[in-house]
Amino acid sequence: MEKKEIMIEVNDVSMRFNLGIDKGFSLKQGFVDLFKKEKKKKNKNEFWALKDVDFKVQKGEVIGFIGSNGAGKSTLLKVVAGVMKPTKGNVDAYGNICPMIELGAGFDPQLTARENIYLNGAVMGYSKELIDSKFEEIVEFSELQEFLDVPVQNFSSGMVARLAFSVATIVEPEILIVDEILSVGDIAFQSKSEAKMLSMINGGTTVLYVSHSLESIKKLCTKVVWIEHGVVQKIGGVDICDEYVKYMQR
Repeated sequence: MEKKEIMIEVNDVSMRFNLGIDKGFSLKQGFVDLFKKEKKKKNKNEFWALKDVDFKVQKGEVIGFIGSNGAGKSTLLKVVAGVMKPTKGNVDAYGNICPMIELGAGFDPQLTARENIYLNGAVMGYSKELIDSKFEEIVEFSELQEFLDVPVQNFSSGMVARLAFSVATIVEPEILIVDEILSVGDIAFQSKSEAKMLSMINGGTTVLYVSHSLESIKKLCTKVVWIEHGVVQKIGGVDICDEYVKYMQR
């Protein structure tokens, strides 16, 4: 049997956040603390969003991540994308990554859609020459021809998502990271976005996909990772979605 190429290795990754607010020292604060029965321990302000997460992704796999709100799914994708550095462990990715996590995060609301195509493209590492060659394709896919010279601050959230998705998908990356973006925009654009993603999957792109739509996970994914409270519960086939539903209905 031919050994498949590993594209991503997540090695014992943990991610800690500090939820506390450092008040600093003042005479008033010191006086208040004297009358407290028990001082807050520093570690009570710590929140572990991920705990010892460990898995590998093979080339061409489409991995769906499921779990309740706050389970750590989006944090994990940000760590894999390199947006966040884990507190412990490490991630190795063997290919260029296109993270579609916070669509429109690289937009300047005061600039027009036309200007933001170039700005967002530059943020994603695309050259001006590439954007020039793909400009008409981006505009056609976004269906925003009439709004090219309108400042993005006047766009609806759906229009921003359409523009951002159109810029992000002008090239087919080796690794695509997707967080809930197929649920934005109107129904027609959702179908169009899903079809685009399917074409990338069929072209061999490795995909990490977070969604609360279990039907979408079952339709698109070859494997599922179930996370709760930052801990991986199970890794396996899409039938894990049914176990997750039973868990949530308890």
